Amino acid sequence: MHIKDLKNKIMYRANYRGTKEMDKLLGAFTKKYIDQLINEELILLCDLLNCDDENLYKLNQGLELTIEIKSNKVTELFKNYNYVGE
Repeated sequence: MHIKDLKNKIMYRANYRGTKEMDKLLGAFTKKYIDQLINEELILLCDLLNCDDENLYKLNQGLELTIEIKSNKVTELFKNYNYVGE
């Protein structure tokens, strides 16, 4: 897959989650970091976006997860990302 296509797919998946809160949180996070990530990290971001919203929210808030999300550069960026509303 071409890098631009992959980034478009990631942006779409980040912004259309199903809940307005996660759309904003993941959309803002992805917009901030997507152009700083290399190919392998974009794949890790895809993997992160495959997780359910509840566990992604818990990861971001430092709460206990009900699934295992492997620690890597992207998950650490997301875990430490502070969303400041618009």
